[in-house]
Amino acid sequence: MLSQKTIDIVKSTVPVLEIHGETITKTFYKNMFEAHPELLNIFNQTNQKRGRQQTALANTVLAAAKYIDNLGAIVPVVKQIAHKHRSLAVKPEHYPIVGENLLKAIKEVLGDAATDEIINAWAEAYGVIADAFIGIEKDMYKEASEQNNGWEDYKEFRVTDKVQESDLITSFYLRPADGTKVPTYLPGQYITIRINIPGEQYLCNRQYSLSVAPGHDYFRISVKKEAEGEEHEGKVSNYLHKSVQIGDKIEVTAPAGDFVLEEKDTPVVFLAGGVGITPLLSMVQTVSEKQPNRSVQFIQAANNGSVQAFRNELSEIKLADYELGFVYASPTDIDKNNPYFVK
Repeated sequence: MLSQKTIDIVKSTVPVLEIHGETITKTFYKNMFEAHPELLNIFNQTNQKRGRQQTALANTVLAAAKYIDNLGAIVPVVKQIAHKHRSLAVKPEHYPIVGENLLKAIKEVLGDAATDEIINAWAEAYGVIADAFIGIEKDMYKEASEQNNGWEDYKEFRVTDKVQESDLITSFYLRPADGTKVPTYLPGQYITIRINIPGEQYLCNRQYSLSVAPGHDYFRISVKKEAEGEEHEGKVSNYLHKSVQIGDKIEVTAPAGDFVLEEKDTPVVFLAGGVGITPLLSMVQTVSEKQPNRSVQFIQAANNGSVQAFRNELSEIKLADYELGFVYASPTDIDKNNPYFVK
């Protein structure tokens, strides 16, 4: 438990974090990777390049400061991040490294305003927050490893099929290289792919939603080919498209994530944009298998017909009350009788 003095000091830093939070987290990641470059094997470099991880961490630190006297209020956020950590094989021994460099970044950015009292209070608070993450992640690792056909960290899978779904999207079918089965998962969950790309100093990872309902003897991910651009942009996705072939092996973590289908009887609407359809495919297939009388509307938006994927697969879904629609940005793909909705 934190003392009231520590709680008061941490909450007093909220206005400063609202202004300088992202600067602190950018400084934190820069310093940590310089001191511990081996952690570049864990972190997604595309998200680093785009600033997503810096922003996400800044928001988490700010939320922790605001609710330091009621950390239960941010448990959903903690669990969401914990899913990411488990899927990337973040372990308890990494937390002291993060804490040390986060406190150093606070001091570096805020200077004399970060008094010893403030730094000590945040050190105490970080210890409590880190323990919460470690505890939740311990349970997640246990669950992942003890389920049928489960495992804890990374496992070798073999690409058993590679199917082009559209001009931009290709599906990869993955089976355990050791001949075992795949575990079940919740529709909407994702896996982490880790590969060693020739010429890259560190391992590269990327998280992809599973684009097929659970219950098969394989995982399927459906990957969009990205436009060539800045360093790290679409690096893993484009390598999968260009270089990974049937028979190749890649490393995979067990399914994770909390964006999942709720098995209710109420009507459900799925709205998909481009490759964002992937987790929804798993969900709508699951509804078809388990709740065939549930009312479903599925609307998919795409730039044009050539880049749209899974139209035939969606059309084959069997439901008693199923409305399927496609929205295109390109005028050449618009139905003249219904210019905004193609059925």
